[in-house]
Amino acid sequence: MRLPFTSFRLLAPMEGVTEPCFRDLVLARNPPDALGGTFTEFVRVVDHALSKASLGRHLGPTRHVQPVGLQLMGSDLAAVAETARRATELGARVIDLNFGCPARGALAGCAGSALLREPRKMEALVRACVAVVGDRPVTAKIRVGFDHDRDVEVLARAVEAGGAALLTVHCRTRAEGYCERVDWTRIARAVAAVSIPVCGNGGITRHSDFERMQRETGASFAMVGRGALADPWIFSGRRVDAAEAAHFLVEYVDALRVSGGASLGGAVARVKQLLHFWTAGGLVDGDRGAWLGERDAERVLARLSALRAGAASRAG
Repeated sequence: MRLPFTSFRLLAPMEGVTEPCFRDLVLARNPPDALGGTFTEFVRVVDHALSKASLGRHLGPTRHVQPVGLQLMGSDLAAVAETARRATELGARVIDLNFGCPARGALAGCAGSALLREPRKMEALVRACVAVVGDRPVTAKIRVGFDHDRDVEVLARAVEAGGAALLTVHCRTRAEGYCERVDWTRIARAVAAVSIPVCGNGGITRHSDFERMQRETGASFAMVGRGALADPWIFSGRRVDAAEAAHFLVEYVDALRVSGGASLGGAVARVKQLLHFWTAGGLVDGDRGAWLGERDAERVLARLSALRAGAASRAG
């Protein structure tokens, strides 16, 4: 099945991050030949299908050239499949299944990375969704294992057997969480085990890493998560100054307040979540602690606005 992505570089789904406001800002700053698509943060499906209204909020109102895949996480076959069907009726161009979330809530609900211990259930979930979404591709994201990587080939083949059009492999196990160590040979093993395209994920921190991952693993696609929190321009490789970096963050605050209904404090808290990783424009170089330690949301916003306006006036 043909995948709708416009480039081999993809933005990873991230809980609490890749909601519509953040996605739209990143998509707007990276052309289709640089950023090929992205995904919603995972949508939890428990024991009944989610409403179209709920799914619509996750997909957001804006439609870009690049597809936004809806990521679902759950273990109830009927509920997940019906939710996938409803999502395609709303225009979701890709349905992605989450078999990698390591959060305790996911494990308690026998979803996310808990399913890495049940490859047959993974296969069944993929097959159930493929059966109801027509010509829309179903993709799946896994970690290389629950507490070891010995069965990564088994997991990859289960996803393929279910009919997935793409397998994304996060190169850490559930037990490894988000440790700094990465081992791309695990992705290469998954590539060798299946005939469907594989997307590698984990350890991309700069623009050149996308192609390096392809070369070293044989993956058809490469996906970045935290690297895009550090630099939303990582997909194009464009270098921005402090003013443009500040403009992104001010616009993010505005979008969260207008579109997401967040308070100023809530919106600035989301910005500070980015600032933990941020490198773009040298905005927080040598001063990250002061940015993160500032408790007054208005002061944070004022400082960002001054950086944006000051550089604009110098350019004028």
